[in-house]
Amino acid sequence: MGQAKRKISTPLCKSSEGRITRPEPGLTRRVGASNGKLMLAEHKMKKGWVGERHSHPHEQLVYVVSGHIRATVGASTFEAREGDSFVVAGGIEHEAAALADSVVVDVFTPAREEYLG
Repeated sequence: MGQAKRKISTPLCKSSEGRITRPEPGLTRRVGASNGKLMLAEHKMKKGWVGERHSHPHEQLVYVVSGHIRATVGASTFEAREGDSFVVAGGIEHEAAALADSVVVDVFTPAREEYLG
C-alpha cells in the first residue's frame, strides 16, 4: 500500500508510490507529490460518504475530477461536479458529502504532515 513514509521534496511521485490510506469507511486517500510547503492528495469517495465538519490551519484548493459532492465551507453550502473547484481558507470549518461516487484532488499549503505518515 505505498510507502510507510516518504521524504518531503521528492520532485516526482508516481501513482504507484503514493501512500494510500482509508481513513474512514467510504473514503480512500492517496498522497501525491509534496515539498513541505505544498502537497497533493487524491480522495476517492463512495456515494453516501459524509465527512465530519472540521478545520485545519492549511489552505486547501479542491478540484472535483469526477462525480458530484455537496460541500459546506463556513456558512456557505453548495454542490460541485466534475471540473468545478473551490478554496477553503485555513481555520474555516468545512465538510463534504459524496452525492455520487467521486474523485477529488486537494492541494494543501503547507503540507499536511499527518497525511505523509
